[in-house]
Amino acid sequence: MSQANVERVRRGFAAIAAGDLEPIAELLAPDIKWHGGDPEAEGACRNRGEALAFMRARQGQRRLGRLLDVIDMGDRVVVVMQPPPENGVSPPPRANVTTFRDGQVVEMIGFDSPEAALAYVEATR
Repeated sequence: MSQANVERVRRGFAAIAAGDLEPIAELLAPDIKWHGGDPEAEGACRNRGEALAFMRARQGQRRLGRLLDVIDMGDRVVVVMQPPPENGVSPPPRANVTTFRDGQVVEMIGFDSPEAALAYVEATR
């Protein structure tokens, strides 16, 4: 199942890069949580509609970046991304821990580094 999740992430990222959010809507659970560590924080997404609105806004700003790696961690994957340059400077890679249940994404947690994301997964196993 976990390799299937890796492939889901890769296909989803490709769809977003192509401007097609329809496959993403099917991939996200209706009650998905997407946040930076606190699901109740301001700006956190608490459902599919909010997550899709956030993605649309990022597409419009051309701030998607590029996918560097997807690391299989069982029912979770660590998604490593290179954000786009800011003022001509490339920021360090960032990561999301994406949790799947029954083939849908139920939670995404953003981290400032791939190392922090991997440490979180290890600490919460």
